[in-house]
Amino acid sequence: MSKPKVIITIAPTGGMASKKQNPHLPTQPDEIARDVDCWNAGASVVAIRRPDDQATRNAEIYRDINSRIRARSDIIINNSTGGGVNGDVVHQLPNGEWEVKWSERIKGIEAGAEMCTLDATTVNLLFDGKEIMFNSPPSKNRELAAAMQARGVKPEWEVFSPTHIVQDVSTLIDAGLDNDVPFVNMVLNIHRGFQGSMPYSSKTFQFMVDLLPKKAIFGVSGIGPAQLPASIQSIMLGGHARTGLEDNLYYAQGELATNQRLTERLVRIVRDMGYEPATPAEARDMLDLSRMTGPKLEFAIR
Repeated sequence: MSKPKVIITIAPTGGMASKKQNPHLPTQPDEIARDVDCWNAGASVVAIRRPDDQATRNAEIYRDINSRIRARSDIIINNSTGGGVNGDVVHQLPNGEWEVKWSERIKGIEAGAEMCTLDATTVNLLFDGKEIMFNSPPSKNRELAAAMQARGVKPEWEVFSPTHIVQDVSTLIDAGLDNDVPFVNMVLNIHRGFQGSMPYSSKTFQFMVDLLPKKAIFGVSGIGPAQLPASIQSIMLGGHARTGLEDNLYYAQGELATNQRLTERLVRIVRDMGYEPATPAEARDMLDLSRMTGPKLEFAIR
């Protein structure tokens, strides 16, 4: 009897952390591609958020990163259309307030990835003394979802609270802007920096899982010390898991992590729990990616 499969996502670098916080954080294209070798340990999806020392959605830079990754493996590539706190993603408005630029966010879908994050949420990002508005009104959410669908890109619906599930995400899925297997990633424990988001607790996570649309599969991004317990709970509830330095810079209290060690630990736990990490090919079947048709980066199954 085959063991149940768990999709493991590696998120090697993020839009907020820096090498000053953890020198192992990959920030350059060659560093990120190198760390995506975590697929050898059992990761089947890679979430690419920023490919340099500053946040960006530049499609040419993303395509460079994606091509470097694709030359190494057939891992599923997931590019970001989300936020950041610096670089060309943000700008200051005439009134002095800061905003994540919509025109930059939407560029993330143009680099040939099979999946892209879709944050159908409006939040204030609190960082380095600045309040940065991440404005995602219903009209923009629909525009982004439709643009993904037209390009054959599958959304990874990122949510930060129960309302995000029952409002915009469910509305867009019901409108047919995803295939029959929506994938929802619940980001928890980022509440100190994202206004309107939720801390991690087992009850909160269970409640959000109970609100998911029918046929949805799910994963979780537990931020900081919530990474491991949230991943374990997700697997126990029939979901999937994510690890990497974007979400957690530490392996243990006071001990800086690497992407490789975080991935190896999660894979070990998955197997100890009686499951098996999905291969990229298996994850494609689980996510129904074969039905998404568009101009993707070519890859050869190894």
